[in-house]
Amino acid sequence: MALFFSLTTPIGIGIGLGITNVYDENSPTALIVEGVFNSASAGILIYMALVDFLAADFMHPRMQGNGKLQLGANISLLLGAGLMSLLAKWA
Repeated sequence: MALFFSLTTPIGIGIGLGITNVYDENSPTALIVEGVFNSASAGILIYMALVDFLAADFMHPRMQGNGKLQLGANISLLLGAGLMSLLAKWA
């Protein structure tokens, strides 16, 4: 796996350098490809945050035994997600 990641970066850089002369960033195809890649990246980040990070916190025995702590954690999670969405408006 480490070999795969260490090879894909230089290959990606080479491809990027190779297409700089023919790449039109305003073409419909480029915009669609960029949108698909951005949405896939965002989906991966959301999945990692919800499944790998938050699940461990929300499944902790201390959290499971305290209703007020669960409510506070859920409200904090939703408030944080809402504020980050608001912040993304200006990004």
